Amino acid sequence: MTSIIPARTAPARVRPASGSSGSSGTGPARTVAAPLAPRARLLPSLAAVYRAQLSRARVARIPLLFVATFQSVGIMVLMRGVVDGGSEARAVVAGSSVLVVAFVALNLLAQYFGQLRAGGGLDHYATLPVPPAAVVLGAAAAYASFTVPGTVFTAITGSVLFQLPMTHLWVLVAVVPLSGAALAGLGAALGLLAPRPELATLLGQLGMSAALLLGVLPAERLPEPVGWARDLLPSTYGVEALARSFDARPDWGIIAFFLAICAAVGVLSLAVATWAYRRAAVR
Repeated sequence: MTSIIPARTAPARVRPASGSSGSSGTGPARTVAAPLAPRARLLPSLAAVYRAQLSRARVARIPLLFVATFQSVGIMVLMRGVVDGGSEARAVVAGSSVLVVAFVALNLLAQYFGQLRAGGGLDHYATLPVPPAAVVLGAAAAYASFTVPGTVFTAITGSVLFQLPMTHLWVLVAVVPLSGAALAGLGAALGLLAPRPELATLLGQLGMSAALLLGVLPAERLPEPVGWARDLLPSTYGVEALARSFDARPDWGIIAFFLAICAAVGVLSLAVATWAYRRAAVR
């Protein structure tokens, strides 16, 4: 399979001019190494992949984003009959808002990379002088971008439904990209490591179901073993940060701590996805 690194150009054979001193027209040709083209840098490659993925997915993903938003709002309406307020209401609204991110960044990205691997789409990227991290980060950022309108709408709707303050909803500026990076990295890794696209779709659905059950339900109502599984879910820390921002006097130190954990998990999951891309591209 073609490598993503440009092939080294064969040395060019240059024959001296006929009028050069000390050489004749029938002398042996000199070998001059042609310079290699500079390798593509990460940030310009990332921007190019992001724009390409965003333009390709814009039409197809908007209906799915509507489904994800409608699903999260419907869950909050159902939970309204069970939860009255307090910490449980904050957990439901925060979990439902981040669920929009999980549906797009985890579920759909797992399906996309699974189909890309099965259909030979990775060969296209492998022929380009683009760093593997740019492919993963560009696709992840494009898919996560679609979650912004739905997440904001869900958070505002939940705040009105459960009568929560909206003063600190600006925390979504940090929660959405950090949770999106963590979940998109996980989704890309699942799609690239799955041997078949059907299995990638199944893993994406299971991951979204885990985000639904472990993120929307209040943590204090979960059994202790299930709570441990909740701590392993990348979106949990984004949910906790957003839920605590609904407090009358938020503890910004705790919120920053949860956001830092979410960022660390995002870096780790994207690194795993990049490794999975390298592994799939050379096979």
